[in-house]
Amino acid sequence: MNDPDRNERAQLAFARLLPKLFRGGQAFVGVEASLSGLDAEMAVRVPGDLPHSVAALVAHINWWNRWMLDIIEMGQAQPYPAHAADTWPDVAAGDWSRVKNEFYELLARIDAHASRPDLANPVNHEETIGELLADFALHTAHHFGQIVSVRQALGAWPPPGGGDTW
Repeated sequence: MNDPDRNERAQLAFARLLPKLFRGGQAFVGVEASLSGLDAEMAVRVPGDLPHSVAALVAHINWWNRWMLDIIEMGQAQPYPAHAADTWPDVAAGDWSRVKNEFYELLARIDAHASRPDLANPVNHEETIGELLADFALHTAHHFGQIVSVRQALGAWPPPGGGDTW
């Protein structure tokens, strides 16, 4: 049985939850705190045996967030990249400011979509708008966990504002 009130309440709960997942700050250290206090040289350093720098991780997040937003905003499916490596742009120290600003610009674009009434509509092959938004949030959170690990390995954790280190 389809209960419109229940569906509406579920959609409102989802719309309230998504921005928290995009930014963290409750279940995990927020994205702003996780990036704070990193200069360009530290952002591009790859520690020890880890495969990526903070800047490379953010550039990769940006690639996928832009891809998902383009699908949502254009309302049509986009082809998947041919290779995973295509989603890992090269990032030099001189790119760090641009990459970080792009991350925040993409994050700001997503806010308007969290409370859309059409979250259940398919938009990318079989994926719905809501599923893409959830992927956006989970993919970002996944890689921000890696950013914390990279910063820890660099001795650059906690950030100046603190982190979950009790």
